[in-house]
Amino acid sequence: MALVIPVILCGGSGTRLWPLSRSGFPKQFLVLSGDGSSQSLFQQAVERINSVASAKITLGNTLVVTNEDHRFLVLDQLREMKSVHATLLLEPVGRNTAPALSMAAFCAQQLAQDQDPILVITPADQTIQNPAAFTKALQDCISVVEVNEPSIAILGITPTAPETGYGYIQRSGAKDQHNAFAVDRFVEKPDSQTAQSYLANGSYLWNSGMFVLKASTWLAALKEYRGDIFEASQKAWQAKSEDKADGVQFIRPGKDEFMAIPSESIDYAVIEKCPNSQGSQYNIKMVELDAGWNDLGAWDAVWQVGKQDQDGNVTSGDTLLTNSKNSLVHANSRLVSAVGVENLIIVETADAVLVADRKNSQDVKNIVNQLESQKREEKSLHRKVARPWGWYDSVDEGERFKVKRIQVKPGASLSLQMHHHRAEHWIVVKGVAEITNGDQVITLKENQSTYIPQGQTHRLANRGTEPLEIIEVQSGSYLGEDDIVRFEDTYGRS
Repeated sequence: MALVIPVILCGGSGTRLWPLSRSGFPKQFLVLSGDGSSQSLFQQAVERINSVASAKITLGNTLVVTNEDHRFLVLDQLREMKSVHATLLLEPVGRNTAPALSMAAFCAQQLAQDQDPILVITPADQTIQNPAAFTKALQDCISVVEVNEPSIAILGITPTAPETGYGYIQRSGAKDQHNAFAVDRFVEKPDSQTAQSYLANGSYLWNSGMFVLKASTWLAALKEYRGDIFEASQKAWQAKSEDKADGVQFIRPGKDEFMAIPSESIDYAVIEKCPNSQGSQYNIKMVELDAGWNDLGAWDAVWQVGKQDQDGNVTSGDTLLTNSKNSLVHANSRLVSAVGVENLIIVETADAVLVADRKNSQDVKNIVNQLESQKREEKSLHRKVARPWGWYDSVDEGERFKVKRIQVKPGASLSLQMHHHRAEHWIVVKGVAEITNGDQVITLKENQSTYIPQGQTHRLANRGTEPLEIIEVQSGSYLGEDDIVRFEDTYGRS
């Protein structure tokens, strides 16, 4: 019986899906598939990859490789999936997918002890319209890897258009008994004319970025083709630290060692060097997947997978359209209306509005680059910001003041902290607050308030069983989120 360990690559910032996706809350944590599901892309990926379990396949813990800053987003979404057991590998910085998979391979070997587990690797931000076909194709890939040693199986997507945004795989020969083809070569993202020729040829498929291989195979191939990444990854793994939260294991590779790993993708580091036509010892195979796949790389892709009305419009939230066609309109916090428009992307959030021609939706990244150059918060944070203890919503601000609505989960607390440049007024509007204010610890109920002077050590906690909500009014010369000195923190941020 094969031991299979799912690996979810949950990095990336999804800049082309701004303003809904931001670096502090990237696209994989959003509900975007358009099929009526209430699950995020990440949750759908976890559920899909865990569906491969069978009488012949035993699943180990799901390994989620994600950024340190996103660990509590992952944890919150995993809590909603009661049957999934996961281990989180937390990267201090992004180093692309080859180092991420290396951490997962080392971890899988540690968890499996005397076995050599098969890794099933998928990004966290794709959609599949036919889960049953996906499960069957993935099980075929596992059979390929189990029987052939050493081997790599990759899912190739049946192309539906001459896409220039994807890499391609050229297959050769006929299917074997596992429904797998030999791989002749990998080709980079083509121009429009070349992509059209690939589509007409019939032997080219899109590269899905989903792989199946044994942990030992990845590490051996990496050592052969990119020994520098292997050695640096091994050092980072050996310098790891481990802890637990809510029964979930967190593993952190050594920070300095991880930052020294060269940044490279799985494809460039290993996979593209493995076709038999290049004399590789690694038997690389491709299983074709025709299951309504999309990687939601831009807003046009979200429109494509969405539920279109008779005029080709895809809408979400409070929207009204008239005489409009083939457009995506997403309302997040208020009514959005459109009159007489065609082929547009309109996305509204509480603090930003995007209007774009659908054919130029890839260029949204240019707006994000401008936000970054201007050091604007809208690049990374929404008005409503998730925190491990709950959330805050920046309701209003002006010269020398800011107003926030804050919710604290039952049993949670903010850090013991102080601010150099601002004072705060707190008004309880729901629940019961335990407030540390200097040397005093007081309890406030609904409609009661307190004042936190500038420079005063303080903490807000919810010791009850119901959510706590307060209104916070900040006043002072500087109101940035970086004016926080943490003395104690449950979440390791002090």
